[in-house]
Amino acid sequence: MLNKNIHTFIACDSEYKNAGIVLFGAGYDGTTSFRAGTRFAPSAIRNESFGIETYSPYQDRDMTDYFYFDSGDLELPFGNPEQVLDDIKERSGIILADGKIPFMIGGEHLVTLGQVRAVSEKYKDLYIIHFDAHADLRDDYLGQKLSHACVIRRCHEIVGDGHIYQFGIRSGDREEFKFAENHTEMHRFNFDGLEKTVENLKGKSVYLTVDLDVLDPSVFCGTGTPEAEGVTFGELRKALTLVCCELNIVGCDVNELSPPYDQSGVSTAVACKIIREMLLAIVKG
Repeated sequence: MLNKNIHTFIACDSEYKNAGIVLFGAGYDGTTSFRAGTRFAPSAIRNESFGIETYSPYQDRDMTDYFYFDSGDLELPFGNPEQVLDDIKERSGIILADGKIPFMIGGEHLVTLGQVRAVSEKYKDLYIIHFDAHADLRDDYLGQKLSHACVIRRCHEIVGDGHIYQFGIRSGDREEFKFAENHTEMHRFNFDGLEKTVENLKGKSVYLTVDLDVLDPSVFCGTGTPEAEGVTFGELRKALTLVCCELNIVGCDVNELSPPYDQSGVSTAVACKIIREMLLAIVKG
């Protein structure tokens, strides 16, 4: 049983026992390879979420019609990534044990590994859908295997070949792309092939991880590693709605917002709207 957080994402203030989806923040950026700042994302997202509506005109749904619970941020030790992952796994495990869906707000992308470890213990035949600008398939980054540049490689070690579907990828070293040819299903640059993937994964247990730098920097500049020629907000929103509505999402995360790099607040507002659309789409009925 988790206690209610006073500072919540908009409309995520239901009682824990009633909620089907439970949010928590993992504000960690201890392995960020370029520009730090994602540790501030969960708090910024909560603050700015009250600048958007609970109603989605895209889906004709309102968050006030459903039950969401925000359990607050984990207090994470920045010098110990393995402990960070253990703490995330523990929080996710509590949520999963209570039959609920954990929704994590990062943080850098390494935080995904902690939650995937927890979800994969409950759902043995787990599939991962990964939206990102970067492949994140390095075996190590500057000698470190626990890095946001390696997170999907570490997840592959858990779920195995044929269980990871990557979309929007437009950056990585040559070896990452070679690895993907044999071990993941990578769709470069955009969401081409997503409808077929969704059709193939119906009835499966799916984990969805969203690195917001999949968006073009003209839409989302507030991130640590911006990459030109990304997707539009509309393209990402439609892709997420398709995945969340049609598939059995058993865990998910949104990560890599770095608020200090967009003082206008636009990037944070974009992140809030993406989270709202996901929360509404995951709820069935």
